[in-house]
Amino acid sequence: MALTTLLELLERLDEVHNQMLTLAADKKQAIKENKVEVLIQILNKESKFVKLIEHLEEERKQATFVFLRDIGIRSNLNLNLTELSRLVFDLEEKQQLQQSQHKLSGTLQKLKDANTLNQQLLQQALSYIDFSIESMSYYSESEATYHHPAEKMVGAKRSGLFDTRA
Repeated sequence: MALTTLLELLERLDEVHNQMLTLAADKKQAIKENKVEVLIQILNKESKFVKLIEHLEEERKQATFVFLRDIGIRSNLNLNLTELSRLVFDLEEKQQLQQSQHKLSGTLQKLKDANTLNQQLLQQALSYIDFSIESMSYYSESEATYHHPAEKMVGAKRSGLFDTRA
């Protein structure tokens, strides 16, 4: 009975992580299209999913403790799914647990890869913004103010950032 609850929680965790994976794809598109408002909405949704995942993870830990107690282990061990599957002796239940573990692990890896890509895209966007700001502020403040044309300028003026002669 306790293992059934655990398997249901693992399935629910996989569903929520798949929803996070969908949000990661939406986030990637919003970053590419520079849609800041959409990105903020996605981040708000993600934070709600993270809270749900934390809640489900606590329930999973409790279900694990109940399962351990049911098989006669009176310790509050924090076992991972591989260690837990070693304590399941029913072949069908063991296979279900391993399948759930494999499925959740695959989903988590996809989510990690998507988040890594989104992080790289954000870093590129920030680098471009930094470059743009530096390009616009290349000239000093004195060059941006009016000077009487009769006054002699000391040094040569460049007409633009990329206008150089070799």
